Amino acid sequence: MTVDEELNLLESQLRRLKIEYEIFFSNPQKKPPSDIEWKVLTLLRKFSDGGRMSFSQRYRYNEIAQRYAVYSDLWRKKSRIREEGYRRPQDALLSVQGVRAEEHEAKHKSYGVHHISDDVTSQHFVVHCDDPEAETEKVEKLFLALSEAKQKAGEQVSGSLKSFKSFVEKKTQEIRKQHGCPRVEYSVEVQDGKVKLRARAKV
Repeated sequence: MTVDEELNLLESQLRRLKIEYEIFFSNPQKKPPSDIEWKVLTLLRKFSDGGRMSFSQRYRYNEIAQRYAVYSDLWRKKSRIREEGYRRPQDALLSVQGVRAEEHEAKHKSYGVHHISDDVTSQHFVVHCDDPEAETEKVEKLFLALSEAKQKAGEQVSGSLKSFKSFVEKKTQEIRKQHGCPRVEYSVEVQDGKVKLRARAKV
């Protein structure tokens, strides 16, 4: 089975798991779908290092992993309420409707390809470009770091990798021409909870 086929399977199993949990929470006699969840976790762990995947596959895997982390945290809260009983009115509401978006910060272990290179930290990712057209891998890592930072900050990820490459190529040419520098430093920074992409002339 190819990586894409296994990612298709993972996505399919996660959809099924979500449905099974909805059935579980609506039926007092139902048992939690532990067997399906075990299959999902097995596939998530299998690809957590990202070694076998291309950039697009890593990006897709991260989206699935983050979706599972959100679902898992919701299921954990609802299971606790189900076991302890509905002590507060908001607990009963939670059991029916689910958690509000701002409460979706996942406490469950999140699987994902986060450590792209040694330059990545929780606040900062830096890459130097002198010819982005030939440095495809650098641009892909920059795009992935920017997308992940935005997802973590709750910002919308817009634009495709292709449009981002065009932007970096154009921006690099502009800065090199304006400052007469050999390369441009791009950094992904989080300031006051907002993600920023900065470009600086580099000697």
